[in-house]
Amino acid sequence: MGDGTNCEDRELAGLRAEFTGHRIWRSVRFDGRLGDWVATLHDPGAGVDPTVICSTADELHAALKGERTRAQVKVWTR
Repeated sequence: MGDGTNCEDRELAGLRAEFTGHRIWRSVRFDGRLGDWVATLHDPGAGVDPTVICSTADELHAALKGERTRAQVKVWTR
C-alpha cells in the first residue's frame, strides 16, 4: 500500500501545482477508503464548473485542462 499511496500523493501534489485555481482533494468513501478525485473552483479565471469530480487522477487532469480552455473561451466571448 505504501507505493500506491506515495504515487497518489505525488499525483495529488502535481495536480495542485498545475491547477492552482482549484482546490484539489480526494473524497472519502463510505468505508473510509479514498474515493474520487475532486477539484473545487476558487479562481473563476481557471474554470467554469464550480466542482469537477473524476474517478482517477488522469481523468481529473484531462477535465481540468478542459476547464482551463473553457475559462479562456468564456473570457474571450464576453
